Amino acid sequence: MNELYQKYKEELSKIADIKGAAALMQWDQEVYMPENSHLVRAQQIATLSSLAHEFFSNPELKEIIEKLINTLPADSKEIQNVKVSYRDIEKQSKLSNNFINELSKKVSASFDAWQKAYKSSDFLIFKPYLEDLVKLKQQECEIIGYQNHPYDVLLDDFDRGLTVARTDEVFGQLKGSLQSLLTEIIEVQDMKMDFLSQSFHKDFQWDIGKKICNDLGFSFLNGRKDLSTHPFTVSMACSDVRITTRIDENNFMEMLWSTIHEVGHALYEQGLNHDDYGLPSGEATSLSIHESQSRLYENNIGKSRSFLYHYWPMIADKFKHELQGIKFDDFLRTVNYVQPSLIRTNADEVTYHFHIIIRYEIEKALIEGSIKVKDLPDVWNEKYLKYLGIKPSNDREGILQDVHWSHGSFGYFPTYTLGSLYAAQFFNTINSKTSDLDKQIEVADYNVISQWLNENIYSKGRLFDSDVLCQKACGEPLNSIYFINYIQSKYKDIYSSNTILKTSFI
Repeated sequence: MNELYQKYKEELSKIADIKGAAALMQWDQEVYMPENSHLVRAQQIATLSSLAHEFFSNPELKEIIEKLINTLPADSKEIQNVKVSYRDIEKQSKLSNNFINELSKKVSASFDAWQKAYKSSDFLIFKPYLEDLVKLKQQECEIIGYQNHPYDVLLDDFDRGLTVARTDEVFGQLKGSLQSLLTEIIEVQDMKMDFLSQSFHKDFQWDIGKKICNDLGFSFLNGRKDLSTHPFTVSMACSDVRITTRIDENNFMEMLWSTIHEVGHALYEQGLNHDDYGLPSGEATSLSIHESQSRLYENNIGKSRSFLYHYWPMIADKFKHELQGIKFDDFLRTVNYVQPSLIRTNADEVTYHFHIIIRYEIEKALIEGSIKVKDLPDVWNEKYLKYLGIKPSNDREGILQDVHWSHGSFGYFPTYTLGSLYAAQFFNTINSKTSDLDKQIEVADYNVISQWLNENIYSKGRLFDSDVLCQKACGEPLNSIYFINYIQSKYKDIYSSNTILKTSFI
């Protein structure tokens, strides 16, 4: 191996070590950390974040990268890694260590404030911390620089090359189609059955979740599963990937979908190349592609007739009393019931994207300065009334329901919807190449799916932007028609005895 490239690889490995240590601290902060430890933890994470930034901004590393760009073979994997790193350095080197340290401290303090505000359902507790974070994010956009919209800078952090113009285009196409489909589904679907909202013992739920984790391919030798207020996945390396889930004994679906969702994220991380640790080729493409993995497993697979049919006997056996007299089709329709709701993480596949559009519009306005933090509860409530016809009764089920802003994660939310669109397109491609995919899912055989994902997604690392990766995997860039067709086909199947959905989309 080129000695200079080896040096480059060693430096990035050190940076990955530091980021891994910070990630472990953040995982502990949300899972096991003592309540009074947040101030010291904020300082520790800030120190590590600043150190990682300092390592990455080292002029010596940039010099190594510049030399490698001029010497490595043009068609090599090595040059692809180096070019991605050069772009990262060009962007990150614009931020000073002091700025990174300040942002990290504000994030840690903000997370603690959000937790307190969430428990009290009082936005005013979180408001000053959020104001500080918004100011820092606005400052970050100005430091990095942009051509068209400041929010482009933050979108780019989570999906390289993504812009407000592209997001507006995709969301604009989606809104009308989804609204028509939502109206039609509600007209034909049966009355909602509430049998999944009775008491389901948490230990039995945990056992079911662990069984599904194993079946889907999550390695407990290279990861673990815990409980947290807000489900998440964190990776220290592909050999140490941790997921958390949320269990509500009065809502069985909380555990089921949060578990499958996070497993999708975790399988991506566990599937990355260990030998490329620290390199772009050993990292996920983007948050949109990451979300495509969780959505593919949660929705395209997990909420399908075939998947649920396989696990129905186990679920019915675990909860004999609670599910007595319930038929499989009742379970299938209840799992896929469509209804406007207030909580994003509990939303169905159709209305979910209105939750994301609301957050996207708010974030964009916050960063451009057209709305103020103090007005957020009112703005939030107005948008929920506009898009979903419902209004939160308190801050916990409204403006405080997500943890993302307390993490400083502005620009993250659009990746959820984009991920669903990519997932539908990936699943369509897999299905088109497999004659009996439904039958394989029905017997919990996910080998064809995991092999395709490994070959077309995991193994590519972060060497390509999302749309380029999609083009290589599916033969075309992101196209929302696959998601619309998937949703329409699903509900035609579920309500085949009812009026067939007639909406057609272009």
